[in-house]
Amino acid sequence: MDIILASASPRRKELLSLIVPKFKIMVSGVDETLEEHLTPREQATRLAYIKAKDIFDKTSGNRIIIGSDTIVTKNGKTYGKPTDKENAKQMIKELLEGDQTHSIMTGLSVIIENNGKYEEHKLCDEVKVYLKDISDEEIERWIDTGKAMDKAGAYGIQNEFCVFVEKIEGNYTSVVGLPTHKVYDIIKKYMN
Repeated sequence: MDIILASASPRRKELLSLIVPKFKIMVSGVDETLEEHLTPREQATRLAYIKAKDIFDKTSGNRIIIGSDTIVTKNGKTYGKPTDKENAKQMIKELLEGDQTHSIMTGLSVIIENNGKYEEHKLCDEVKVYLKDISDEEIERWIDTGKAMDKAGAYGIQNEFCVFVEKIEGNYTSVVGLPTHKVYDIIKKYMN
């Protein structure tokens, strides 16, 4: 059974390798533009699904395709990857407004074909993230690392930014970008 991760993310690759010793990576070329009428939870779930479905449709045989997408949201606003350093700074400042909490929505889609039998799993895992106070100087220093630019919400909990996270409610791997606990539950029966 081929296992294929529909993502170029080094973080998702690393997380999947904790569960599955051998898998392939195929990057989906789908349009990841958000649809206006969907909630952040629906957005993340839809994006994970269209990535997985794109790769599923390009492959054949017994296979498991895993797609994932992470969205940062606060007060109904969705935060994708920053467009530039100013945008990254603005995002972090907005995430610090008020109670300094926000949600991470990580959509997961697993599509399986096994001996002609087709299965689809679509879900979203939500994690609440509580940030500490961060000075303007600390924000600048973080953004200058260059690591804010390829991450939704302009930060990654798995690198230097971790010192600004007070606590999380939910699964750590979902914040990083792949809910390994959910992936495992879906694919464990296919693992030898």
